[in-house]
Amino acid sequence: MSSIQENKRSPWLWIPSLYLTEGLPYIIVISISIVMYRDMNISNTDIAFYTSLLYLPWVIKPLWSPLVDIFSTKRRWILITQLLMAIGLGGIAFSLPSTHFFLYSLLFFWLLAFCSATHDIAADGFYMLGLSSNQQAYFVGIRTTFYRLATIVGIGSIFMVSDSLQQHLSPSQSWLFINSGLGIFFLLLGLYHYYILPQPISDYPHGKNKEIFKEFISTFISFFHKKHIGTALAFMLLFRLSESQLLKLVYPFLLDSKENGGLALNTANVGFIYGSLGMIALTIGGIIGGILIARHGLKHWIGWMTLAINLPNFIYIYLALFQPENLILITTLLTIEQFGYGFGFSAYTFYLILFSAGEHKTAHYALCTGFMALGMMLPGMISGWISDTFGYPSFFMWVMLCTIPSFIVTRYLKIPESHTSSVSQK
Repeated sequence: MSSIQENKRSPWLWIPSLYLTEGLPYIIVISISIVMYRDMNISNTDIAFYTSLLYLPWVIKPLWSPLVDIFSTKRRWILITQLLMAIGLGGIAFSLPSTHFFLYSLLFFWLLAFCSATHDIAADGFYMLGLSSNQQAYFVGIRTTFYRLATIVGIGSIFMVSDSLQQHLSPSQSWLFINSGLGIFFLLLGLYHYYILPQPISDYPHGKNKEIFKEFISTFISFFHKKHIGTALAFMLLFRLSESQLLKLVYPFLLDSKENGGLALNTANVGFIYGSLGMIALTIGGIIGGILIARHGLKHWIGWMTLAINLPNFIYIYLALFQPENLILITTLLTIEQFGYGFGFSAYTFYLILFSAGEHKTAHYALCTGFMALGMMLPGMISGWISDTFGYPSFFMWVMLCTIPSFIVTRYLKIPESHTSSVSQK
């Protein structure tokens, strides 16, 4: 009887908080770590290499997703991973004053990354179990909104708090307070979800079902038997080749001193530009991109979207060469770049959806996102070395050269006329 009543709880009580919890650790691992290590005087080479490796849990996430089904309920996985993420954030905080803080904090970032990827699997599965079909359709925009909101909270708010604290404390002390606060926040979220998450009757472990592994293996093999798998994988790995390197050096470039070739912005400004205005521009670009694909099809727009995601990278060459001090100019240029990124990325995500279509679309889409993460991880690992060796202007010129493969793979990409968009088929 209690489980039935649990299921009657309004999704508004747990969908927003659950997807805020899903988005925030990803931002902490992928973006916040870069700025924290930069404040702690770690070289760009080491920052880019080691933080790129933190993509690995999202690369291999599809490989252990069956374990989430087999060994426990989705609800329990959510609660356990949220507790472990709170512990990981506390571990990062208290490793910072030590002599070997870089090694110790990386280990806790690894814990955070693996727990975050596992939480993604459990939360997305729980979403389908805890809601009816109509509710799933109704709340799909809500979950996306709060996942995006995590970026604003993560990049915007945390950077601003960091800048404020560092006016009175050392970088080590300020990031200790920030990570401790985040750890407490995740602990409170875990306690909240313990009491508020529903208990769907269909949420039970499948530990006795020996067919799960066989099904997973056959699904995995069927992915590589899809038509045009070669060009599809090339597209997944190369379309974001320039962006994968750019993202690792944007924050160090914006924060570095003029003498080191940077723009000497403070973390509050960077947080506002990227976490607030940038996210708004990126979201608007994505919405417009989705609307245009729906009207005219992916085949019509993919060339323009490839231009949109790549050409604005010229902005960084200009910024690196001239190092302007006008904050309005810098903000305007970076907002344009983020809009282009959001607009162009629509083509990428929609292609993954199209390629995943079929009997195993959920599992195949997870594999696509794994290759997407791999395409971000490998090039990002060397980006810091290129920047440290040749300087920011040469690095951003290299980034522009790396846009060429995306144009090539797009040229040979197979997009069936019948699969351009649901609207264009009507």
